[in-house]
Amino acid sequence: MKNLKYLLILTSVMMLPSFAQEYNFIKEYLERLEKSKEYLILVAETMPEDKYEFKATPESMSFSENLMHIGWAMDWHSQSLMGGREARNWNTDTELKVDNKSKKEMIYKIIETFDKTIEFISNFDPNRLDERLDYFGANRTKRQILLLLADHITHHRGQMLVSMRLNGLKPPRYVLYQ
Repeated sequence: MKNLKYLLILTSVMMLPSFAQEYNFIKEYLERLEKSKEYLILVAETMPEDKYEFKATPESMSFSENLMHIGWAMDWHSQSLMGGREARNWNTDTELKVDNKSKKEMIYKIIETFDKTIEFISNFDPNRLDERLDYFGANRTKRQILLLLADHITHHRGQMLVSMRLNGLKPPRYVLYQ
């Protein structure tokens, strides 16, 4: 019985570095997400409302569609894919679509969605980061899902910056770590 007690203690001590690493991943990810939020809002505020429907090419998403698509993706990756909530119906749910929203309403909705995503990740059990999910036919960990989400935000924000430049606007200065 004494050996079992020591084995349990040793196992617990050996697992602490792993938990600490996973906790640090969440903490660092949240820092990145906060910076991403700040920069995206600055980009959205800088673009004049009369340019929100601009498309770089006919098949591209407009500036406003890119903005709201970022919100949709954050909601789906966190609340549905990782959180298990039923996904919004793309064809009928307009909460995270451009619909008839003003620039101000879209920015408010993006801030709200970032805040919900940040809250979800803040409360996410770091021990679950190694759980695996089907991601469009690829077997990915929840840690990978978070990294994919960060890439997705950056990708669409980059498209928004191109739209600004094509309209003769200077995008806000790049902020590190976002």
